Amino acid sequence: MNRRYFLHTLMAVALGLAFGSAVQAQQVIKLTAAAGHPPAFLWVKTLDETFIPEVDKRLAAGGKFKIEWTKAWGGTLMKLGSESKGIADGVADLGIVSTVFEAAKFPLQNVSYFAPFGTESVDLMSRTVADLQKTIPAMADAWTKNNLVYLGGMSLDTYHVWTKFPLTRLEDLSGKKISAPGPSANWVRGTGAVAVAGTLNTYYEDIKSGVSDGALTFVTGAWGAKLHEVAPYITRINVGSQFAGGIAINKQRFDRLPPEVQAAIREAGDAWTAQYARAQAAAAQTLLQNMTQAGAK
Repeated sequence: MNRRYFLHTLMAVALGLAFGSAVQAQQVIKLTAAAGHPPAFLWVKTLDETFIPEVDKRLAAGGKFKIEWTKAWGGTLMKLGSESKGIADGVADLGIVSTVFEAAKFPLQNVSYFAPFGTESVDLMSRTVADLQKTIPAMADAWTKNNLVYLGGMSLDTYHVWTKFPLTRLEDLSGKKISAPGPSANWVRGTGAVAVAGTLNTYYEDIKSGVSDGALTFVTGAWGAKLHEVAPYITRINVGSQFAGGIAINKQRFDRLPPEVQAAIREAGDAWTAQYARAQAAAAQTLLQNMTQAGAK
């Protein structure tokens, strides 16, 4: 009886030591993910619900590493338009970089804004810019020069106009103020309207308070910002899908990560790009119908 008890005890101790060693062997890595927009917008929602789980799933399969995530959305850590600097400086490890608001640092990434009225396919625009970044050194270098590693891109569904007034002809824009982000302000030139700087975070209050009379934007963003409540007239002009940025990680932080973790992050970036494009395209038509049902014209 004592011998059996001794053997059971020895086995339990051995199993405990083995289990303890396995737990100890799993390295915990702390990473902070951030975005200037809140999760109401699809690129942040999918960063949280697609990218991060995809990284975790790949690392769990290997069993060696685990990431402890800190999430900072809605500008709580980095303000919209300053994400590249925040990530480069290590304020956050990775996050959404909106190249549309940082045209001085990423001029070539804004190619679609300077060549509008192209494809309205979110997937095609995303894949086209991804190919350009692989084949044009200056495009890839823009990320490296800013101490970033590019992980995946996002394109926006085609742009239309939301206004407080009926827009049935070009002359209706005369003297009006239209909110438009970054290089898209160029599209307003020659229409008789004046472009007003702003972002999806500010459009609602800008239109409500009279700072602007409407906004030039895309369906999924307009829905997230509830623009149809203050600018119920939607004029479909189909400016085309636009490449607006993507997920990037601090280069020094990335270079210090174990190869297995680097691979998981890169693969998750590819998965996020594909899933985001599908979700963005599917949501656009549905949300336009939702706005119409909510009273938009």
